[in-house]
Amino acid sequence: MTLTGAHVLVTGAGRDTGRKLALAFAARGAQVLATARTQSAAEETVALIEAAGGNATPAVLDLADPASIERLAVDRLDVLVNSGARYLAGAPSPADIVDTIAGGATGTILLTERLLPLLRASNRPEIVNLISAAGEVGHHRSPAHPAFYAAKHAQAGYAEILSERLRPDGIRVISLFPPDFVQDGPRETGADLTAQSVVDCVLFAVGQPRDCFIRSFCFEQPVPRP
Repeated sequence: MTLTGAHVLVTGAGRDTGRKLALAFAARGAQVLATARTQSAAEETVALIEAAGGNATPAVLDLADPASIERLAVDRLDVLVNSGARYLAGAPSPADIVDTIAGGATGTILLTERLLPLLRASNRPEIVNLISAAGEVGHHRSPAHPAFYAAKHAQAGYAEILSERLRPDGIRVISLFPPDFVQDGPRETGADLTAQSVVDCVLFAVGQPRDCFIRSFCFEQPVPRP
């Protein structure tokens, strides 16, 4: 699959899965806008992309800060990848809870709404939402804090109605609901889901012809090991 000429924005591209997504899109010829909460993290991702022969631009974006969303400079967009979200567990402070919900829910919605005019102008528009199984109704297996569940349920609800309303405009809205997964590991039966497998699912969906609307990827939960 080639994405030569496509303009892709990846949130949370400063580390882990977001960085892997940015690298994968760039490797297929896309011009990537790699956003992160800090300039240094975004620049590290861009340096990796450029070292591999790809094209990317760094940008600061804090999804928990509406002003940061407004400041983001974007003039063309084909694929929006909403992968930035703070995982929350343990006994967080009130500020941690606010930050998690503001970034994963409110910020993701504000960013998407702001960029919709650019997506409407594209001839291959995609919105990819890396949600979580914590956003599925009835899911309870993740040890994440309930605030993380709340943020992901909000994101899932938004994506669901957005998919319905944007389909007539040819904008594909693709949501992924992976269980808690690892960044690296063996990609084999019985092993934990890896970030690279999640990335491959994203690339598969984006690579489909325009008559194919894949709304979501739901994953089987890991089988408990004896």
